[in-house]
Amino acid sequence: MQVTVSARHIGVTEAQKSYCQEKASRLERFYNRIQSIEVVLDGNAGKHTAEVIVHTERSQPFVAKEENEDLYAAIDILVDKIERQLRDHKEKLRNRKHPRRSTPEDQTP
Repeated sequence: MQVTVSARHIGVTEAQKSYCQEKASRLERFYNRIQSIEVVLDGNAGKHTAEVIVHTERSQPFVAKEENEDLYAAIDILVDKIERQLRDHKEKLRNRKHPRRSTPEDQTP
């Protein structure tokens, strides 16, 4: 899996780059078909924006974006958002062939 960190309008320090790579590498635990991850950092007028694009096999890219005053906080929230998307997608794939069984409680008129 390849992790790419890039920036617009700001310079990226090695600490920020390694932090992004560390957080992005955690995503492979949630979905094992990840091919590459792009992290784009942007700074403008005191607000930092972080965006992640996760490319996977056999599906559209997963995209999440977060804006915060603290760049590290934006990255943390962003990773949580993309984790949720990957978990939901994996759960959807896992359960698509086995619909939920109906119980007597579900058949209440």
